[in-house]
Amino acid sequence: MVDIAEKPDTDKKFEIICVGMGWFPHEPGGLNRYVYELTHALAASQDRVELCGLGIPEGLENYPLKLTNLAEADSPIWQRLWFILQNFLKRKSTQPNAINLHFALYSFPVLQVLPKHVPITFTFHGPWALESQLEGTNQLGARVKHWLEKIVYHRCDRFIVLSKAFGTILHQEYQVPWSKIHIIPGGVDLSRFQPNLSRQEARTQLNWPQDRPILFTPRRLVHRVGLDKLLTAIATIKPQLPDVWLAIAGKGPLQAVLEQQATDLGLNDNVKFLGFLPDEQLPIAYQAADLTVMPSQSLEGFGLVVLESLACGTPTLCTPVGGMPEILEPFSPNLITYSTEATAIAERLEELLIRRIPMPSREACREYAATNFDWQKIAQQVRQVLLS
Repeated sequence: MVDIAEKPDTDKKFEIICVGMGWFPHEPGGLNRYVYELTHALAASQDRVELCGLGIPEGLENYPLKLTNLAEADSPIWQRLWFILQNFLKRKSTQPNAINLHFALYSFPVLQVLPKHVPITFTFHGPWALESQLEGTNQLGARVKHWLEKIVYHRCDRFIVLSKAFGTILHQEYQVPWSKIHIIPGGVDLSRFQPNLSRQEARTQLNWPQDRPILFTPRRLVHRVGLDKLLTAIATIKPQLPDVWLAIAGKGPLQAVLEQQATDLGLNDNVKFLGFLPDEQLPIAYQAADLTVMPSQSLEGFGLVVLESLACGTPTLCTPVGGMPEILEPFSPNLITYSTEATAIAERLEELLIRRIPMPSREACREYAATNFDWQKIAQQVRQVLLS
């Protein structure tokens, strides 16, 4: 991690503009949740924070942030970009002390109108072009996205990444020097994600089975998250653990394919596709499970799910991809599979569920998350980079 040469005055109030993507309570996703929770944590430290994005609600009284809606997410792309510029120019905020950008596409329209001599920090959540290419975007589309990303990054003074893994991608794919890159992990809202229910109480609230080993994974149903490998792993361990039950929360283009795979593998009694899970039920689902599973195959920059599950007292098993091992290695290396293949996932699942390898206790999971990833502490590290 890069050292910060000059610390901001912690007693002074600063104005910070944050340009994000969507409004988290309405638009789920790791980036939107991160921006939502970061800006609220920064505002709690008495800074004046303005959150700009798409679909941002207006007219909320006594809200801790200034909210600026730049455009509607369902408008055509060129109209969207035009409205972003026009609405950003209509802002009435005073001169900011720092600007924090989070998504290249929505940062691009405002680049030329950002205040001069104000430091711009880009929080790199992942390689947009490469992620799109993996999900089927054509070569031309991926090249345009990569070009746009490089233009935005060239304008920025410094960068925050949530893991060393994504710092390496930012450095190698976009030629950003390490001297501009600061590694600060994501945080977790400990008041929302907490072990305040017994496993039985949580299962009762969700109407989940009481007497079966339960695995939980909240994932967008796309190729890179590895749900096909997880289904194969469940089929592999089913002869030894016939009652194992997997709850998959999320939507995406692969839903029909994955449902058919589960049927073909004879897992209709072992797998439940929950579809969209309301955000208020997410902490309950973590607490209801014996184990959360993240079978990602590529480009998992950090893994906020890992933190949320740990904060709720439930261990998380992950593949050795991206930033997830950076979270779990200091805590419990046994929660990291030796490869991304279904055989490796199955082997470790079976070892954990039959207790051949002990799982960390509920108290240990909570303590590790609270000690290392409390949003209030993480936000102060981010603030130091934004204002230095």
